[in-house]
Amino acid sequence: MSKILIVEDDRTLCEELSVLLEKAGYTVGKIEVFDNVHLQMKKSDADLILLDINLPGENGEVILQKYRKISDTPIIMLTSSAEDIDEVLSMSYGADDYITKPYNPTILLLRITAVLKRSQKTGQTQMYNDIQVNLASGSISGNGKEQILTKNEMIIFGLLLDNKGEIVSRDEMMTVLWDNDEYLNDNALSVNISRLRTKLSELGIGDAIETRKKQGYLLK
Repeated sequence: MSKILIVEDDRTLCEELSVLLEKAGYTVGKIEVFDNVHLQMKKSDADLILLDINLPGENGEVILQKYRKISDTPIIMLTSSAEDIDEVLSMSYGADDYITKPYNPTILLLRITAVLKRSQKTGQTQMYNDIQVNLASGSISGNGKEQILTKNEMIIFGLLLDNKGEIVSRDEMMTVLWDNDEYLNDNALSVNISRLRTKLSELGIGDAIETRKKQGYLLK
């Protein structure tokens, strides 16, 4: 049974989420004091976190940035804002998904299931050139350095690695990432590709992913 941590300062919404998740069979935890939230998230030992952006004190995006330095637990961002910038920032900071309020309970549960499914997949260590790729831990290492990838970055890199030398279309990538065409977001994919390239560059292979206009991406 997976544990989900709710980080939401609206008590009514927090309680509604709690009831929804418990009825769906999840164990639920809540954060009610909003100091050092990222450390409380770490101590919760949750399998997935629902993190609101608009919180008292530090906002969710700042908390997400801090948390990604100490943990790769899947996070779905919650917000009442429909601004694209919030989604782009959340994904660039390491969120695994993003949903706006008021949300459809069924869609939220489907997204939670999809994110948990991706996070629970395990894989063997693979090699790409001189880079060691650990799909299970979400890390790539080489030249004496290591980079930790977010779940989405690792899914993208794993897909490219499985199809090395072949073009993987943007549509195929987004389908694998979000499992349902309804949830595709082109900006979020671009952000993830950009971050992945940066991390590969830190290991000395910044030109590994080639963009093929109107076609997709190719891992050389």
